Amino acid sequence: MSRKIKAILFDMDGVLIDAKDWHYEALNKALGLFGAEISRYDHLHTFDGLPTKVKLEILSEKYYLPDELHKFINELKQMYTMDLIYQNCHPMFHHEYALSKLRNSGYKIAVCSNSIRKTIELMMERANLIQYLDVIISNEDVKKSKPDPEMYLTAMKYLDVDAEDCIVVEDNPNGILAGKNSGAHVLEVATVYDVNYDNIFRKIEECEQ
Repeated sequence: MSRKIKAILFDMDGVLIDAKDWHYEALNKALGLFGAEISRYDHLHTFDGLPTKVKLEILSEKYYLPDELHKFINELKQMYTMDLIYQNCHPMFHHEYALSKLRNSGYKIAVCSNSIRKTIELMMERANLIQYLDVIISNEDVKKSKPDPEMYLTAMKYLDVDAEDCIVVEDNPNGILAGKNSGAHVLEVATVYDVNYDNIFRKIEECEQ
């Protein structure tokens, strides 16, 4: 028997906000003060989708970045990220249309991101999407970040839905793995422009057949 989709759970960076490079630029700007940086290759193949805390742990293992600097670098990175959000974050009509239509059709909507809550809320406000969300799950709300499924499972528990009644929208390997491991259906997207109502509705129909 086919089941009815009840909730759509979105990743944020690279899905609802074209912000992948902002985190990369902000962290490198902070690391640059200490003579370190993440290459574009490593950013795409190793660090994409991971929380800053985990990125700094990897850097300490690979490049001997002192652990004592992590807190300061993380604070600097968040400050630089905020600057970039104010400069670059703006509403995208196809996202507003998709989320408002989904919301009006009765679907529950969550954003589950490895970012800190303050960053997520600011981006969602600047993108004019916050009013469509039932819940935001940040890296501060879980013990394990993606690729662990805890973030998505936490959102499902809050929304009171089963995994097989959810679609997770993700763009990077860590997030896709988290979505699959949660037991949800996963809509894989390449860019923020793939996140539109037609693609989401097609996935809903596919899951319900």
